[in-house]
Amino acid sequence: MRAPTVVVLDYGSGNVRSAVRALQRAGAQVSLTADRAAASDCDGLVVPGVGAFAACMAGLRAVRGHEVIDRRLAGGRPVLGICVGMQVLFERGVEHGVQTDGLGEWPGVVERLHARPLPHMGWNTVEPPQDTVLLDGLSDRRFYFVHSYGVREWSMPTEHPVLRPPQVTWASHGGDRFVAAVENGPLVATQFHPEKSGDAGAALLRGWVSRL
Repeated sequence: MRAPTVVVLDYGSGNVRSAVRALQRAGAQVSLTADRAAASDCDGLVVPGVGAFAACMAGLRAVRGHEVIDRRLAGGRPVLGICVGMQVLFERGVEHGVQTDGLGEWPGVVERLHARPLPHMGWNTVEPPQDTVLLDGLSDRRFYFVHSYGVREWSMPTEHPVLRPPQVTWASHGGDRFVAAVENGPLVATQFHPEKSGDAGAALLRGWVSRL
């Protein structure tokens, strides 16, 4: 049986070798590249992200990654965003009073958490919805976070009489609540780093790879 092909989009977002290795251990054939054809044609695309929202958006646009993501989602092709790679999927980010447009896949603003201490660094539990697929069997596990910014309000409906709406997982730190993961058809994303989250993260990635 052929291993699913996964591209980790290389747009200068930082050290992503741990994500490559974790996806390989999860059973994928992995490439780290900015090549548009490879990113478009693979079974699964991973959008990593480390650092500032504005810098990640600039890097994505420089390699036309926003076009690849849009076309993949239009065709129902899986995309996984991680950390700032999740944040850029929202409408905009606000850092030090500067607003930067995101990809606009979901409504919402990435802003500094109202919590102490920051950054939120270390292991934390999450609160997935009852019908989660991404975190099925992992609701009592802990995941590794490194961030000071997040989405603190979700404005899109999470219930619909016919269509399956986005499934939102939450987490809390220092008295503030923020979006920890989103499942939205072919598009899924995590604020935490599954590649750094031990057995729980490995199980999440194996599940994602197995569904490609």
